[in-house]
Amino acid sequence: DISHKTDVGGVRIDLKDRDDVERAYQTMMSDIRRYLPNAVISGVQIQKMVTGGKEVIIGMNRDVQFGPLLMFGLGGTYVEVLKDVSFSVAPIGKDISRKMLSSIKTYPILAGVRGEKPSDINSIADTLCKVSQLVMDFPQILEFEINPLMVLPEGQGCVAMDIRLTLGVNEHANIDI
Repeated sequence: DISHKTDVGGVRIDLKDRDDVERAYQTMMSDIRRYLPNAVISGVQIQKMVTGGKEVIIGMNRDVQFGPLLMFGLGGTYVEVLKDVSFSVAPIGKDISRKMLSSIKTYPILAGVRGEKPSDINSIADTLCKVSQLVMDFPQILEFEINPLMVLPEGQGCVAMDIRLTLGVNEHANIDI
């Protein structure tokens, strides 16, 4: 029932011990109930804190005419504010994925500015290609989003922090155009 957990107080970070986790859970449930009193919450997820990376978004919407339309941009909670994204129709290979990366205005942040280490660009490109293949193989995936994908410094990979997908019947999967 909750697409953007940060909007309703559904994310807590930097929890150090069991007491922090218990307090965060109680506060989080209270916050969510205040914003979305009828939300169905079937559980919570606790995961390792990942730091030292840049947040990007990889998404896909299945278009009736064009099929899977991939999206990439600097992500996390700022994606709607920055509106700095690139698009490509799937399937894509390494060359197109790299063009998607380099075409956003904020690419220099990923490449490393002002003495910062560059992000793992190869890992982002690989992830884009894998998402492209995934949505080609499974036409029942109508929407897909990794946000944020935490990209670590060069050579250290990336970690999907949150994934959301919508499954359904793709009535156009077998239509020749």
